Formats: sequence, structure tokens, C-alpha cells
Amino acid sequence: MEHYGANTMLSVLITNEQSNYEIAADRIEQAVKQVVEEAGIVTGDVSVAVVDDRTIHELNIQYLNHDYPTDVLSFVLEYAEEHLEGEIVVSVDMAVDLAKDYGWDWQNELLLYVIHGSLHLVGYDDKNPEAKVGMQEAERRHLKRFGIKHRIEPVE
Repeated sequence: MEHYGANTMLSVLITNEQSNYEIAADRIEQAVKQVVEEAGIVTGDVSVAVVDDRTIHELNIQYLNHDYPTDVLSFVLEYAEEHLEGEIVVSVDMAVDLAKDYGWDWQNELLLYVIHGSLHLVGYDDKNPEAKVGMQEAERRHLKRFGIKHRIEPVE
């Protein structure tokens, strides 16, 4: 496995703002670093908040005017050349619920959300079908580094 974080001044702050599930903070940090560093970012701060559905629902209303819980929100605060300041918020409740539907581990689902949010921070988009395919390819590549197969099959 590649080692991320050795040649950068990138800080990842993880806060677990729910108490129902233990999270793998080291995997979350590694996922953020591998995505952000692959994009050429060498300095910055990224925070990741692991929250419940109620909290992410409130944030989704407040920032996007969407009246429903979601899996992940990401906010770019500053992005200039090799520097990034950003925030990612992920719902552990959503990860647990959807992981059951997909038949895989909720920790993998949560890690997918972290990777997805990190990709948004570095400029990936999923608003149209072509962009969505590109984002899923990037998710697949980053999950593979953890020995995880993406739950969505590649589009041929």
C-alpha cells in the first residue's frame, strides 16, 4: 500500500459527533490524504465530521435547501494550486442503513462517503452521467487501495 502524508503539510481533523458507532479514524484520514494528495495538494486542512442523520439533515437544509438527510456534504473553503481548506460531513446512520441494502460492511460505505466527499473537494463532479462515471472510477481506484471492491459495477 502506498504511504500518504510523508511529503505534505496536510492536516486532517476527524471529529466523531455521534455515539452509536465506533469509527476507523485512521482509515478516514488515509482516504482523505490519498485523494487530496493525488490531486497535487501539498498543504492545507481538511476536517471530517462523522454525524447522525438528524445533523446532516439540518446541514442539508441550511446549506443546500434540501429537506432530507444525505450521505455526504463537502465544502471547499479555499482552493489555490497546491493548497486546500475544506470540510466533509458524513452520515454514519445513512452508511449503516444503506450498507444493509447493498450487503456490505457499513465501514466500507462510510469510507466511500469520505472518498466521495474528498473527490468533490478536489474538483470532481457527479452532476451529469459522464462526470458520474469518472467519479465512480476514481472512487473505485481509491477503495481498491484499501482492498475494497466498489459496490457499483463499472459502466462499460
